[in-house]
Amino acid sequence: MSQIDTAFGTAIARLWEDKKYNTLRDVLSTLQPPQVVAVLLLLPETALAPLFRLLPKELAAETFVEMESDQQEKLIRSFSDTELRSVLDELYVDDAVDLVEEMPANVVKRILAQADPELRRSINELLQYPEDSAGSIMTTEFVSLRPHMTAADALSSIRRTGMDKETVNTCYVMDDRRHLIGVVTLRQIVMAKEDDTMETLMDRNVISVTTLEDQETVAHMFALYDYFVIPVVDKENRLVGIVTVDDAIDVMEEETTEDVSKMAAMTPSDKPYLKTTILELFKSRIPWLLLLMLSSTFTGMIITHFEGVLAASIALTAAIPMLMGTGGNSGSQSSVTVIRSLSLEEVQFSDMFRIWWKEIRVAVLCGLTLAVAEFFKLLLFDRIAPLVAATICITLFATVCLAKFVGCTMPLLAKKLGFDPAVMASPFITTIVDAMSLLIFCGCAGMML
Repeated sequence: MSQIDTAFGTAIARLWEDKKYNTLRDVLSTLQPPQVVAVLLLLPETALAPLFRLLPKELAAETFVEMESDQQEKLIRSFSDTELRSVLDELYVDDAVDLVEEMPANVVKRILAQADPELRRSINELLQYPEDSAGSIMTTEFVSLRPHMTAADALSSIRRTGMDKETVNTCYVMDDRRHLIGVVTLRQIVMAKEDDTMETLMDRNVISVTTLEDQETVAHMFALYDYFVIPVVDKENRLVGIVTVDDAIDVMEEETTEDVSKMAAMTPSDKPYLKTTILELFKSRIPWLLLLMLSSTFTGMIITHFEGVLAASIALTAAIPMLMGTGGNSGSQSSVTVIRSLSLEEVQFSDMFRIWWKEIRVAVLCGLTLAVAEFFKLLLFDRIAPLVAATICITLFATVCLAKFVGCTMPLLAKKLGFDPAVMASPFITTIVDAMSLLIFCGCAGMML
């Protein structure tokens, strides 16, 4: 959301308090929709509906789309049927579907009652597609042309229908059975001779996705091909909709937020942080904390089992936090790198051996550097006996190597087994590495001391 200057926000608030509505309308009309939303957030809730009614029709619809769901719900409840119908008429189908998905049942019922039959039918069709699929985020409002059309015919068709379409910059050529056979840009049409046909202008090599394609895969295709729009076809290659880059950006943001939550051992939430209740935050965090707490008991069992070995030197016990912390950090570095590469489709499970070879070499370099630095630190500053220092540093080297191996392997295995690799990030890997580093440490101490 665009930020509004404090002085500007104060001026808007003063205009509202002074009831200078005509001036307010003129000022708001010069702003972009996200800026209008930011202004509305600075004012009392009672100002939301009156100010919204001041906006020009098209700006009002675009502003409505940019609002959070709670603001939208408040507005809908304040609308008359005529006002609601007016806003719905200005919405694109995909925005209307998003609205229906986020509203409570009683509000949805009213929305569908006021939507025109064509919009209502389109909403119901899109809601039937699986969640997180290309079909669920596409819009059915696109420019379609026929191969026999001339450039002049195409421009006439675009002028006649373009105002109701999501975009006119990219047009799709279909046969009589709605099979997608080509794509042509508005630039090509404008620059062509009037009698040039779409069949001669179109590009037959069309990159498309099916309605059941995962939305995250579709979003990555925008980055891969630098497209602004991607066509969506059914199983018979009939064009049923398009996904635009703004929807792809929303998907990327949602998926990134979800991955970050999982990597931090939390259940993902669709709500902004400040609008999430304490109970909801508790429910999203406590299951993971309980699971990780139980899994961490293994480290306590290992320490108890090797209590005699560790009692041989206080320095050994003091080194445990350093070893566990360094191991967890090393594993997290590798896991996050691999998880990000998996999400960008830079690596696959078949690349496991190449990843192992790379991470092992990195681990050796990191492990040696850390072990040498720690060895001299233990000798010069902590005055630890050389044999004890050597035991700690050998364990440190082995722990770093093990942590990086586990860190790069777990996400790949999770992906192969059909789980989300993000779940295998810091918390789980840290727990595994902690237990294994303690086993190595106690084993080394038992042999060397």
